[in-house]
Amino acid sequence: MKFDNVLIASDYDGTLYNNEGIITAEVRDKIAYFIANGGKFTVSTGRTFQGFSAYEKSYINAPVLLSNGAVAYDYENNSLCFADTVGEEIFDALRNLLKRFPTVSIEMYSFFDSFVINNCDVSARHLTSQGINFSEVIDPSEAKAPWSKVMIFSQNDSAAVQAFLTAEHPEVHFLPTTGRYIEIMNTSVDKGTGLLKLADVLSIPHNHVYAVGDGYNDVEMLVAAECGFVPCNGSNEALSVAGQVVRSNDEGAVAHVIEILDEIYS
Repeated sequence: MKFDNVLIASDYDGTLYNNEGIITAEVRDKIAYFIANGGKFTVSTGRTFQGFSAYEKSYINAPVLLSNGAVAYDYENNSLCFADTVGEEIFDALRNLLKRFPTVSIEMYSFFDSFVINNCDVSARHLTSQGINFSEVIDPSEAKAPWSKVMIFSQNDSAAVQAFLTAEHPEVHFLPTTGRYIEIMNTSVDKGTGLLKLADVLSIPHNHVYAVGDGYNDVEMLVAAECGFVPCNGSNEALSVAGQVVRSNDEGAVAHVIEILDEIYS
């Protein structure tokens, strides 16, 4: 079939979903066509295992990339493909961070459990809005490491927190951001690395791997793919590395990607 050994990984919020949080019938139909012709379609998201509830075998037929590529989980077979975690090697960094910025909230996500130091209204909403139960702890050692990722919420000092980590704890790998949440992951992890690792698990050649995403955390995935597709309403960071710009997420970005690949693999 024409899409045998072809993999598409799509970001979730703002890419696969439209702005109303829906996968439209057009997008679903195009994905069904892609899968029926041998393709593998999955989602690559920053969400954790606990926070991702959108799996449906009607439109996902490959392991899902979670926690920005740290984890690949096969929902069809209820099995873990791989997990690149972070844990006790950053305990001291987190403790020093709390000494320097005592009001930050730290969210730590192990596979089935979540923990928070300095829980605040924002952290509580962030977790409960995704249906994630959590426990409050005082020290990182109480949080059942290893974790798929750690998220630091800083109300006003995000830039200073990032500067502190860069200067004082270069062993800590995080996604630079202008937002209030800073994501810490294993030093080997990003969406691009996770995408190619998943391709290897599925024995799909890297030159048949495609990605579509709209955000700053999609950049590595877009660069790693044979072609990185970006919705025209994507972020400046994503658009700056786009292999091809497609319709907006409200106009069926993923459907447009499959239309393009339909011509390439004709």
